[in-house]
Amino acid sequence: MSTMTALRAQAAAARSAAAGSATPATTLPRDRPESPEVRFRSQLRAKKVMRDEQEWYEVSGYASAFEQGYEMYDFYGPYTEIVSHGAADATLAADPEVVFRFNHAGTPMAGTRNSRLQLWADDAGLGQRAWLNPKRADVQLLVQALEDDDVREQSFMFRITSGQWSPDYTEYRINAFDLDRGDVGPVTYGANPHTSVSARAGDFLASIPTMPPLMAREALARLAARADISAPPTLPARTVPAPVPAAPPVPVAPTERGRSITMLRTQLLVDRDED
Repeated sequence: MSTMTALRAQAAAARSAAAGSATPATTLPRDRPESPEVRFRSQLRAKKVMRDEQEWYEVSGYASAFEQGYEMYDFYGPYTEIVSHGAADATLAADPEVVFRFNHAGTPMAGTRNSRLQLWADDAGLGQRAWLNPKRADVQLLVQALEDDDVREQSFMFRITSGQWSPDYTEYRINAFDLDRGDVGPVTYGANPHTSVSARAGDFLASIPTMPPLMAREALARLAARADISAPPTLPARTVPAPVPAAPPVPVAPTERGRSITMLRTQLLVDRDED
């Protein structure tokens, strides 16, 4: 079993245990933003057209794809997310207020309120067509980036209103979402759709092998301080054999420190000659 497969299986098991029931949960994945963004590769087209007796840049493409799984992360780990066919029907019927902008930031370039942003849903996904003012510098830069193929991705910001986990908690399906006060438009990166939470999780896991020592020590210290993470099982302590007692010393006969017989005899002879 590969590392990612094992990680997905562990995450699914943790979600199932947290749910406390075999019935798939209908709540959002834990720690998923209330208003997430989904990014993916989409063919964007820009051309000049006449509309209301004025020249505009018409930019069209798909802001989302239906029935196409993409990887996401939540508190427990990776899972697959799918936007269901028909998930946009209710919100489009309610005539939501949506704007068109680049990278979910900056001044809107078009919007449904002024009828310069058109949205629809078909078998492929959530489609959009925007009419942008060619006199604006930001519009000129965006169109040039599209023509140079520097920007090729699409995204949309929305709020999930209905979703459900698969029985094994490896897949989350978005059955309905709300676009009101959200946005659509091109983004710099989008081949791998993700939310800010999943980006942080995925980037962190990928960066562990090359993480600078100072950052790695700080991450290790913070993880060690968390009460919800159990320490890995410790290896049994190695049994150190008791020291073998040294053999008792062999008794050595005390050395004679007195005079020997030969010396005594010599001394006696010397004393007799002196007499």
